[in-house]
Amino acid sequence: MKHILVALFFLLSLTATGWADYESAMAAYKQANYEAALKELRPLAEQGDAKAQNTLGWIHQQGQGVPQDYSEARKWFRKAADQGFAKAQINLGILYEDGLGVRQDGAEALSWYQKAADQGDAWGQNNLGMLYKEGKGIPQNYSEALKWYRKAADQGLAKAQFQLGLMVEQGLGVQQDSTEASKWYQKAADQGFEEAKSKLGTAKTKVQ
Repeated sequence: MKHILVALFFLLSLTATGWADYESAMAAYKQANYEAALKELRPLAEQGDAKAQNTLGWIHQQGQGVPQDYSEARKWFRKAADQGFAKAQINLGILYEDGLGVRQDGAEALSWYQKAADQGDAWGQNNLGMLYKEGKGIPQNYSEALKWYRKAADQGLAKAQFQLGLMVEQGLGVQQDSTEASKWYQKAADQGFEEAKSKLGTAKTKVQ
């Protein structure tokens, strides 16, 4: 499964000092000054800051300024995920879904995506939908896939809008409806989602 990078910026209540340190770390990160970013992030993460823990996990997963290390990434994602940080729950789910540094485990991935989705996180909902659609390590369930794609699509997530359009166009778990599919493709295309722009023309042709 292709994953768009999970967003690292999510507002949390932090102490004034912690917030300043995190902002300083992210400023360095954006400039690819990973050494400086890590210097600021690690103390915050060790103090239990979930946002910093998630970002530190991401840096280790990507191998930015440090050797790529999925085990270290998993450690920090798990610390943040256990605090209920949705983005870390998604990142942890991706590791289990794709078998990165861990044994591939669709059920474990589903568990973490579910936690994020239940908090209303659109990416958690999207990834949960994709897992159900593909039946990757879990029983395939188009009804559940549709349900979670729709929740994410209703929040305006272009990828979910596109995937929902595909399922409706193909009649997966729902009556085939090219007009309805076009509606979702259009929503995604309006946000610049290129695959939706291409499918939009195809779906409209079928309607005519």
